[in-house]
Amino acid sequence: MKEENVILVDQDNNQIGTMPKMEAHKKAVLHRAFSVFVMNNKGEIMLQQRAAHKYHSPLLWTNTCCSHQRVGETNIQAGKRRLQEEMGFVTELNDLFSFIYKASFDNGLTEHELDHVMMGSYDEEPNINVEEVVDWKWMKPQDIKNDILEHPDNYTAWFKIIFEKFYDHLIENNS
Repeated sequence: MKEENVILVDQDNNQIGTMPKMEAHKKAVLHRAFSVFVMNNKGEIMLQQRAAHKYHSPLLWTNTCCSHQRVGETNIQAGKRRLQEEMGFVTELNDLFSFIYKASFDNGLTEHELDHVMMGSYDEEPNINVEEVVDWKWMKPQDIKNDILEHPDNYTAWFKIIFEKFYDHLIENNS
């Protein structure tokens, strides 16, 4: 399988090139990414537990799905594509906000991403792709916030950063 390229961007999200994903993560180059949060009608967020063989953060809990846009793909198209690939369903998504973050890992890789955060609604069980996801669950935002404080090592580095901003967005917008 051919390695995917990520879209390199400047601080203002202007595309400045592409690079193989692993190279971008080794060099800590700023690139475009997205994070999807799916909520049900009870106000719970669908979390996924990453598969054991992932190249970083295996078996850690994170948001519903996340990845990188492909050249020519909108944030929404990318989010729907990856939601289908990882969780086995598609739903309408809304682009909420974007921000830049940087997180380093023990294996020498660094996520330096301009992350576009999206939200959707879904009330069924997912049909997870076991190559990507080992487990999933619904959790209330406040319970996630509390669990991150008590068990931070159970969650991906980026999720802890993104969730704080997403939680603030929920509170500000009474969603």
